[in-house]
Amino acid sequence: MILITDGDEARMRLHEEIAAARSILPFTGAGISTDAGIPDFRSPGSLWTVNKPIPFAAFVAEPAVRIEGWRRKFAMDDSFAGAQPTSAHHVMTNWVREGRARAVITQNIDGLHQAAGLSEEDVIELHGNTTYARCLQCRKRHELGPIRAYFQQHSTPPDCMECGGVLKSATISFGQAMPQSALTRAGELAKRCDLCLVVGSSLVVYPAAAIPLVARDAGARLVIINREKTALDEEADLVLRTEIAACFPPHFP
Repeated sequence: MILITDGDEARMRLHEEIAAARSILPFTGAGISTDAGIPDFRSPGSLWTVNKPIPFAAFVAEPAVRIEGWRRKFAMDDSFAGAQPTSAHHVMTNWVREGRARAVITQNIDGLHQAAGLSEEDVIELHGNTTYARCLQCRKRHELGPIRAYFQQHSTPPDCMECGGVLKSATISFGQAMPQSALTRAGELAKRCDLCLVVGSSLVVYPAAAIPLVARDAGARLVIINREKTALDEEADLVLRTEIAACFPPHFP
């Protein structure tokens, strides 16, 4: 492992890694979105500590818990309503458009990669997406606007109009099964890249955190950019422990 903490040197080394790569696999975590105004889940005083996520089993089992879950969700939405993609999000969009990356893998649920111009197919969301909802029974997608209007009028969320099932934000809650198709596709891309670039993840949540190891074991270089130590630093070829914004300035090549 080579550790670099200086922002200018980190940017230079990142440029070198990108220039040498034929196939980049970006793997993003909460740190890429902090510059967009969305605090890290583990940050002290984070709004997540006030509006704690509700376990999946409790959400499904109790109507009162579902009401509270939706109240917390809308409170969080209001707090982050102004979040916009950062230069790092836009750089990764350019990589996909240029064919340098086949997709972006993310642990984030904020939809900022799509807001930066990527299609849903271009983003592999390991933990789901909070910008819309799904029926837990028929899997129909539901937009949040009508759900919120109904909630504000009736103080309870609506049921699915198609089948009467329970509606839930399209995120993966604690205790909910991970999306197997997303995990499978992420694993396949990890085996084909020659550079796995981890940006803003502490790499402690599994099975998502195993994806960079799959890439490394298949022969790819593993580069980690994060402000703090991560669980896989010792496994990486290069660790850039610096601000993410310092590595991805506007007009990044």
